[in-house]
Amino acid sequence: MKFLIILILSVTFAFATVNINSANVKEFTTLKGIGTKKAKAIVKFRKTIQCFKSIDELTKVKGIGKATISKNRENLKLGRCKK
Repeated sequence: MKFLIILILSVTFAFATVNINSANVKEFTTLKGIGTKKAKAIVKFRKTIQCFKSIDELTKVKGIGKATISKNRENLKLGRCKK
């Protein structure tokens, strides 16, 4: 029973939409092609430079290209900036 609950929660989390203006490192790593290093770079960019005004602005982060955005576009959302 515990295994089933963990499996369901894992699948739900894996397909959740990621708000690029509020997601943490763990949430970013659920995306295709985004490991811990890239996730940390996104969070650092957002905190030190600026919030994102569009999903395509993720390409300003080193290591994030148009292909990565295309693979994940349906799982990305642009939320309100919390600065």
